[in-house]
Amino acid sequence: MSNALIIYGSTTGNTAYTAETIAAYLTANGGYEVSLKSVADIDVSELNDAWDLYLLGCSTWGEEEIELQEDFESFYEGLTGDLNLSGKKFAVFGCGDSSYEYFCGAVDVIEERVQKLGATLVADSLRIDGEPEEEEINEWTRDVIHGA
Repeated sequence: MSNALIIYGSTTGNTAYTAETIAAYLTANGGYEVSLKSVADIDVSELNDAWDLYLLGCSTWGEEEIELQEDFESFYEGLTGDLNLSGKKFAVFGCGDSSYEYFCGAVDVIEERVQKLGATLVADSLRIDGEPEEEEINEWTRDVIHGA
């Protein structure tokens, strides 16, 4: 059985809901054993552990170019050259509001950072505008499973 680690930061609950929906789909339809963790409860060093798939979720709200969800900031800062993510499979997701100039900007910077550290992205990142919908999340998760 494959395993997946989902790490998420959520302020309003939308990204948490998205992470939970992804976890349920991976378990039911992908045969994954999933560990779901709030970014507030994890250290970046856990990315060195042996997971088959890593999923990172962060919401973006605000006018700043890079406005990470508050709990995700220190985790993001820990994504440095000290980590070697070569050969590790990743996917990134997040919720935002397209009325802001940098819609889901956190997703963009996280995606860029993990790629610089050698990670392989298995699917285009999921950027949810407003309230997450289960079918949209499940569709994306299917793409992740096929890419992994």
